[in-house]
Amino acid sequence: MNICVFLSAADLADRYTVPARDFAERMGKAGHTLVWGGSESGLMKVVADGVEEAGGRLVGVSVDFLAAKARQGADEMVIAKDLAERKALLLAKSDAIVVMVGGTGTLDEATEIMELKKHGKHDKPIVLLNTAGFYDGLKSQFRRMEEEGFLPVPLADLVFFAEDGEAALAYLESSRQA
Repeated sequence: MNICVFLSAADLADRYTVPARDFAERMGKAGHTLVWGGSESGLMKVVADGVEEAGGRLVGVSVDFLAAKARQGADEMVIAKDLAERKALLLAKSDAIVVMVGGTGTLDEATEIMELKKHGKHDKPIVLLNTAGFYDGLKSQFRRMEEEGFLPVPLADLVFFAEDGEAALAYLESSRQA
């Protein structure tokens, strides 16, 4: 399965990097391909290293103004002209999406991919990996949106919140078989 992972390129604390590395190793050992922003820095590097070292493939989609930070030696690397094209290519090259910890770029990617799913533009499973409770506030906000009628489809049909990498992969693999 080609799994797109949206995540930070920042250097982060062990409470985020250790679970990210565990998830990446699980992906690689299971024979999955990482589809990601292509960066060779921060958490993106941690995940790419883990997948590659565990035997998985790497498909990067960078953007022209970040091409200098793209990982050399990925199995495939595409350079998009802008962030909108990058997001479209990441979605097109993936079978499923996992959102890990990140900043505004990651949040933008997560909400756009959910919005596209809400409107029937794709039916790929989406997981928010809630490492160290990072997305607790967002989960609460999404529940409020659902309860107050802002979501025309059930939240559970849009996204699955996983507390760890094992639960995230189990959900994705069961979604693929459904």
